[in-house]
Amino acid sequence: MTTFARRTFLGTSALLAGCTMAPPVATTPAATNRAFVRRDGMRLMVGDEPYRFVGANIWYAAYLGADAPYGDRARLRRELDALAAMGVTNLRVLASAEEGPLRNSIKPGFRGPGKDYNQTLLAGLDYALAEMAKRGMRAVLYLTNFWEWSGGMMTYLSYVNGGQYLNMNDPAHPWPEFANYNAQFYGNARATELYRDWIRAVVGRTNSVTGMRYADDPAIMAWQLSNEPRPSGDLAHANLPQFYALVRSSAQLIKSIDRNHLVSTGSEGLKGGLERADIVLAEHAIPEIDYLTVHIWPNNWDWVKQTDLPNTAVRGEMLTDKYIADHVALARQLDKPMVIEEFGYPRDGGSNDPAAPTTWKDRFYGRIYAAALKSMTEGGPIVGTNFWAWNGEARAQHPDYRFAEGDRQYMGDPPHEPQGWYGIFTGDTTIRLVADQAAAIARLPR
Repeated sequence: MTTFARRTFLGTSALLAGCTMAPPVATTPAATNRAFVRRDGMRLMVGDEPYRFVGANIWYAAYLGADAPYGDRARLRRELDALAAMGVTNLRVLASAEEGPLRNSIKPGFRGPGKDYNQTLLAGLDYALAEMAKRGMRAVLYLTNFWEWSGGMMTYLSYVNGGQYLNMNDPAHPWPEFANYNAQFYGNARATELYRDWIRAVVGRTNSVTGMRYADDPAIMAWQLSNEPRPSGDLAHANLPQFYALVRSSAQLIKSIDRNHLVSTGSEGLKGGLERADIVLAEHAIPEIDYLTVHIWPNNWDWVKQTDLPNTAVRGEMLTDKYIADHVALARQLDKPMVIEEFGYPRDGGSNDPAAPTTWKDRFYGRIYAAALKSMTEGGPIVGTNFWAWNGEARAQHPDYRFAEGDRQYMGDPPHEPQGWYGIFTGDTTIRLVADQAAAIARLPR
């Protein structure tokens, strides 16, 4: 999620009320022995059938899956059951966190500056994937982050430059200094080799729960190079050949280890491409990149004002419609599928309280889902959506809604953001829209 500008069917009605979750899902051959997702032009396919999905972001799945004081496997199973009951079949999950000095980055990390990786957290990822497979879900796993909340590229740079770094939203270094500094990552051979070491370790991993190589696991849909990579904060600091070269070499490395899974960038689209279509096209035309990713953040991008949604929502809807249409045109030009893999909207009045209504948020979700369903119905490039994000049963631990080190109530709103800002809680009316979309997709001709 970009931070610079802030910067039916339900199992039962009890799911909405947050009182009763769906029963645990037993492992079945149909759930675990599935074909891989592959690309065919603008379609994703499983066998001879199109693969279309309603998905969610649940970055913290490996943390809940860890057999450690910071883990909670029982809660992970409940959250997956709740998502499965809604019809969610695709989850975008953090598969790397670089532990270091950045303020508001999650701890523990998956790794530090050396190769002594956090095997407990990796086993948490193993557990999460195994539980997803039982429920017929597939994962998109991202392998680093442009932003600070999981360490990311800035932390990689700090590993190799003597500990120098910038914090995001530091008043002494206003936007776009953080992003421009981060752009050094793409040309830093020592930092990128540490990143490649991580790719080799994770993509080449064998799941400690199932005994299956990740490369052979149909529960993985795709590897993603990063969360929201962008060449820089402004064009003056962008070394585009360097950026494209890292995208391609990283994607090639993944494909050399794992020929079964898709690879995507994790880009926001035009917002991550410095508002230039040629950058988005060049980044996604790389043959090893299988589909176009799009993120939509009306509040972060000042398309709406969360304190005045009634008077700004229409403008945001117009800009959202245009952003989707522009990317559909790019996907057609690329002849590749498109996934709207992040979209978020505040609760009424910009509240972080789960008790606050979601009138305007629900209207925004409805618009995203209508555009996706229309594209699917007409044979267009949109094949799926992943809302940001699933908060589930978690609740903020502090009156100021800020995450503090040591908190264990992980939710979709990452540690650097107000807890409850964008995520969907168990009991939210937004769940009905997710479930309705899943049901509508299930009715489409195969």
